[in-house]
Amino acid sequence: MLRHEFRPGRAVAGLVMLTLAAGYAADAAGAWNAPWTFFAPVFLGGLWLAATVTWVSYRLRRRRAGRETSAEASRGGSTQAL
Repeated sequence: MLRHEFRPGRAVAGLVMLTLAAGYAADAAGAWNAPWTFFAPVFLGGLWLAATVTWVSYRLRRRRAGRETSAEASRGGSTQAL
């Protein structure tokens, strides 16, 4: 059993930050000469993508929860323990 639920928006944000860190490390090591203006759009675009993924997953979870609630009500079952 999982200890926590999967949050895809946080995973996307983490991958973007790891990519930025790798880019800065490569630039600092001299393996890649990237201008600083390259990193700002990648950072902002990554945050926008993470927010979009979070919003979509939130909407899907709410839709799934609504279906489960309506299915429970249509069966006439109760969730109370005896």
